[in-house]
Amino acid sequence: MVSFGIIGIGNMGSSYCRWLQAGEVPGGRLAAVCDINPDRLSWAKENFPDVKCFENVDDMLAGDLVDAVMVVTPHYFHPPLAIKALQAGKHVLVDKPAGVYARQIEEMNREAAAHPQQKFAMMFNQRTNPLYRRVKEIIDNGEIGQLRKVSWIITNWWRPQKYYDSSKWRATWEGEGGGVLVNQAPHQLDLLQWLCGQPTKVRGFLQYGSHRKITVEDDVTAYLEYANGANGIFVTATHNAIGTDRLDIEGNKGKIVVENSCTAVVKRMNKTEEEYNEALDFRQALALTQGKSDEQMYTEETFSFEEHWDIQHMDVMRNFVDAIENGAPLIAPGSEGIRAVQLSNGMHLSSWLDKTVSLPVDENLFYEELQKRIQEERQK
Repeated sequence: MVSFGIIGIGNMGSSYCRWLQAGEVPGGRLAAVCDINPDRLSWAKENFPDVKCFENVDDMLAGDLVDAVMVVTPHYFHPPLAIKALQAGKHVLVDKPAGVYARQIEEMNREAAAHPQQKFAMMFNQRTNPLYRRVKEIIDNGEIGQLRKVSWIITNWWRPQKYYDSSKWRATWEGEGGGVLVNQAPHQLDLLQWLCGQPTKVRGFLQYGSHRKITVEDDVTAYLEYANGANGIFVTATHNAIGTDRLDIEGNKGKIVVENSCTAVVKRMNKTEEEYNEALDFRQALALTQGKSDEQMYTEETFSFEEHWDIQHMDVMRNFVDAIENGAPLIAPGSEGIRAVQLSNGMHLSSWLDKTVSLPVDENLFYEELQKRIQEERQK
């Protein structure tokens, strides 16, 4: 049995507590919680009377009360708390994002690498979504060929002003480290690199406080370039009352279109685009694409899975326990958390400098530019 200690029992931390207490994670049990907010500790004492409550992380980590720690605090605290837990000999599962800036996350990754006997994972719950697992399998098997273009429009994160006003740290450079890219979109940024690989360059066009009284970005359009010449766009926002979630991945032998993260259409071409290009003239190509040819250009498959947000989170926790107890491979190794942050860092830095940047970005330059935004925010 793996004894869990949860650091931070706000919205998500309290959900993890309830799932553990309800036995939704076989092999795991809730042993302790830690929070600096006395109201949250009072809530925990009332709801989980047999669970130890701590105000101080060091006190919770001392001794053998917990085997594993979940870090569910505001983003800046993810790496330093994970490092403390690793140094205390605990297994660590970090909620998304891995942190705010890559330099901080690299320090966390180095500490994890120094403790290979301890499991280190990220809460990228969308990697357990059966639909995206199937999409990755299709891509990895080469069924749509080499990547040519990817487009993800994910604008169904609508958040009213009262959401941002609910906590002082929300939607601030100093408290959260950014807006939609570090709060709502890290799962999609992780999936984007998980499915298609990490881009080599990014050009970000960001709007800050667009239609909302906040200082951070809530509207993003980013252009991506890949090593093989493929390109793409990533579009996200939190002010669209009627949003869109559409992922389009095109290869040289087919394409995949995912709608609302629950339905995918896969079109597998019978030949590569290069082969068709070499063999057909314009009239033949037009007839083929319009379905007026005796030859069929592609086969089509549609599959759907219902999205279960809570189950996906539990599945990451179950996998984490299985890795600790049985050596199962992690679905989302902690060391991979830096990739989504590198993507968001690139989009931010590109917008701040008003130019295309290479990935990974200059970490010191990014940190300097971030500090400028924090100082400007304080002055306002």
